[in-house]
Amino acid sequence: MKLLGLQIPNFTFPGVTNDRLFDHVAMLATTAERAGFDSVFVMDHFYQLSSIGPPTEPMLEGYTVLAGLAARTKKVRLGTLVTGVTYRNPAFLAKVVTTLDIVSAGRAILGIGAAWNEDEHRGYGYEFPPVGERLSRLEEALQICRAMFREEAPTFEGRYYRIDGALNFPRPVQKNGPPILIGGGGEQRTLKLVAQYADMCNIFGDVPTIRHKMEVLARHCEALGRDPGTIVKTRLGSLIIRKTDDEARRVYEQLLARPGVDRERVRTVFIAGGPDRVAEEAQKLLDAGLDGLIFNMPHVEDPEAIELAGQTLAGLRQPAAAR
Repeated sequence: MKLLGLQIPNFTFPGVTNDRLFDHVAMLATTAERAGFDSVFVMDHFYQLSSIGPPTEPMLEGYTVLAGLAARTKKVRLGTLVTGVTYRNPAFLAKVVTTLDIVSAGRAILGIGAAWNEDEHRGYGYEFPPVGERLSRLEEALQICRAMFREEAPTFEGRYYRIDGALNFPRPVQKNGPPILIGGGGEQRTLKLVAQYADMCNIFGDVPTIRHKMEVLARHCEALGRDPGTIVKTRLGSLIIRKTDDEARRVYEQLLARPGVDRERVRTVFIAGGPDRVAEEAQKLLDAGLDGLIFNMPHVEDPEAIELAGQTLAGLRQPAAAR
C-alpha cells in the first residue's frame, strides 16, 4: 500500500484541558507513527462538523497544528484533508505549505479542495460563491501553488487570483515541492483537475462507487495522455476497531444511538470490527482500485485502538493494478 493515513478530526477529549490539548493530539500522532501509519492529516475547518459533534466543540487551526506535529514526529507525512480554497490566498497557501515542508524536513502534503461548509464562510466573513466558481478558483490555485513550488519567480494572471514574480524562499525540501492532493470526487471537473494537476487524490464511497470513480479518473487521464498510475488514489473513511467484533459492534451501536446521527451515512463510511474483519473490508477497498487508505477514528480517546489499527492495516497488500 502506497499510503496509510490517520486523520484526526476531533479535538474533544474528556478530561483534557486546553493547556494539555496539543500534547494529547501530538500523542495520537506519534502513536500512529509508531503503529505503522505513514501520514497524519487534520481537517481545515473552523467549526466541528455536525457528523462528529456540535459546532461549539473545539476545532484547532490546521496548519498551526501541523507545524507543531512536525516538531513532535519524525517520519509521518503531514497535511490537511483538505484545505478549502476560499480560506486563503493561493500564494500565501503555497508559502504556508512550503514552510511546513521546511519545518518537517520534507514531509508536507498540500491537500486542497473547492470548500463546502457554508456556515463557516458566513461566520468568518468569507465569500461563498457558487460551486462552479469555487472549482474555477481551485484550478487557478493549483496552477499558482505548482508554479511557486517549482519556479523561482512565477507570474500568473487569472480571473480570480494573480501573482507577479512571486518569490518563495527558502525553496521546498521536496523536489518539485510538496505533493498536491485534491479532495473530492466530482466527475466532470474535480477528477479532471486531478488528472491535470494532482499527485494524489482522495474520494469517499463504498466499493462500487470507488470502482466507478477510478474509471472516470482513468478516462480523464487517457484524454490528457497521463498514466493514472502516477496518481496516488486514496479513500477517507471512519474506523471502529477493537480486539473482537463484539466489542466493536457495541461501540458502533452506541454511535448509531446518538441523537441526530445520520444512520445511512454512518453505514456508508464506517468499518467496524475486530482485526480480521477490518483487514478484510479494507482490502476490498484497495482492490477496487485504490493505492492507499485514510481513516479517522472520531470517537476514540484510547491510543491502543490506533496501535491496533496500524498493526492491522499496515500489512495489507497493494492492489495488483498498482503494484
